[in-house]
Amino acid sequence: MTPLLSVENLSIGFGHEEPVVQDVNFSVSPGETIALVGESGSGKTISCRAVLRILPKAAQIRSGKMIWRGTGGAARDLRSLPERQMRDLRGNEIAMIFQEPMRSLSPLHRIGNQVGEVLWLHGGKSESAARKEVLECFERVGFPDPERTYKSYPFELSGGMRQRAMIAMAMVAKPDLLIADEPTTALDVTTQAQVLGLMKELQQETGMAMILVTHDLGVVANMAEQVVVMHKGRVMESGSAADVLGAPAHPYTQALFNAAPQIPATPTPAPPLPREDLILQMKDVSKTYTLRAGKAWAKPTIVNACMGLNLSLTRGKTLAIVGESGSGKTTAARIALGAELPDPGGQVLFRPTATAEPVAVHAMDRATRTAFQRDAQMVFQDPYSSLSPRMRVQDAMVEPLEIHNLGDRSSRRDRAAEMLRLVGLKPEMLLRYPHAFSGGQRQRLSIARALMLDPSLIVCDEPTSALDVSVQEQILQLLEDIRDRQNLSYLFISHDLAVVARIADEVAVMRRGMVVEQAPPETLFYNPQHPYTKALIAAQPEPSIDRPINLKLVAQGAGSPDSWPDRFKFPGISAPPLVQVEPGHKVRCHV
Repeated sequence: MTPLLSVENLSIGFGHEEPVVQDVNFSVSPGETIALVGESGSGKTISCRAVLRILPKAAQIRSGKMIWRGTGGAARDLRSLPERQMRDLRGNEIAMIFQEPMRSLSPLHRIGNQVGEVLWLHGGKSESAARKEVLECFERVGFPDPERTYKSYPFELSGGMRQRAMIAMAMVAKPDLLIADEPTTALDVTTQAQVLGLMKELQQETGMAMILVTHDLGVVANMAEQVVVMHKGRVMESGSAADVLGAPAHPYTQALFNAAPQIPATPTPAPPLPREDLILQMKDVSKTYTLRAGKAWAKPTIVNACMGLNLSLTRGKTLAIVGESGSGKTTAARIALGAELPDPGGQVLFRPTATAEPVAVHAMDRATRTAFQRDAQMVFQDPYSSLSPRMRVQDAMVEPLEIHNLGDRSSRRDRAAEMLRLVGLKPEMLLRYPHAFSGGQRQRLSIARALMLDPSLIVCDEPTSALDVSVQEQILQLLEDIRDRQNLSYLFISHDLAVVARIADEVAVMRRGMVVEQAPPETLFYNPQHPYTKALIAAQPEPSIDRPINLKLVAQGAGSPDSWPDRFKFPGISAPPLVQVEPGHKVRCHV
């Protein structure tokens, strides 16, 4: 079959520096999906942006051809195509889904108008005709209320819904080629599975070609027919998905496979957790928020973020809380750190040492809170947002010591250098600013800063969700080493079960504010009982074309509680109790 797009010997550079992309070759045929795989900085995205000629001003295409055989079938080199013709081609024949939908969507315009703009610009449609097509497209991509979505602004939608809006924007003009740049990186596994299924379904209906940019080999196995593995701007390996995923030949591809977290095929026996030395206990913790209605006469809305949580964390161990966005994981973590107060009746107890009296985190005075903050620290999901861009690393690191009035200037700097060494960074990096570090290095900085006060408890809120698999592997190894070396306790928040299977000693699965299942990993992942837990496990993409995602199982477990089997279903928030079905294994079900 004649390729729809052929990229031949593409090289891209900045200024007088060495090329960042060198001699890249790939092609994609109508109806085919090709995956560009590699870590951040490997040249995947910039190669795709070159196809649309939307490179940064400083970038130069130094050599190569990009032959396009779209509408009409005549071959055209996109590199030399006049800008006016490129504008006609963008969005009409070639569309792109960008990695971060919140940054790609205008915060000042309604979703419907932004999606309809493609039809006004390229299709010459009237506003009413465009609106009709947009609403049909919204229904097709899975919006439960297309009319409401049409009138919504981006900040009114969840991450998964914003990504669906981006897919609708790319699909509404029915392009010949769709470029999807990390379309599911920051999504929950259940949402990711549904979005991938949707993209595959739309592709089969329209016959379009797709270039999928990703670092997740599990996504590749579920989506692609061809794979191109890139590293430092060069192609390391390419071929059919069956060949590359079945028998990777290049050492770099093999390293990507080895770094990818997976739920082990067989359970690893673990000793039972000792219960006598608990560093943190949450008893009957609930949290409700009251949201004001948009109209003066309407009743305010009550949101139940957490309901009846009972969790215990053993000293020196890791308790993981798993669930999709909006399940209450982060609210539970904030309550554990005293940043939020539980509803009356809830208790949070913290023991800094095995023999110390418990601290009531839910009822601390100022002096108690200051002491508690030395013992409990947090590593945030986005290290770039949690580090001030105006502060050098040294200033950010020593700030906690200054706040607590610990040490002098020299000892604080020595402590900062020591912590950088502990997380695998060099002390001379102290004088840099955060923007001078990669994503993985910034996450190491966040961990080092959390360790400055020598805490006994660290809350990790999605610390690896936006990292490449190899960097993610390094961060997880680092967290495990520090935990074992310093007898730290982790409250680990995540939606990635493969990561949790590796690091956790006990797992609590949350959905809509409630724990629906709780057990050690060696029990939970190999004998899941609750339909939502089964959906999370089924939604985890595996780097094998022989084990595709079971979308039916995902849809059932991630759907309404009314659709669950009789043993688990319930209306509204009147859920059944958490019942022990075997030693150490609790499930929310009817007895």
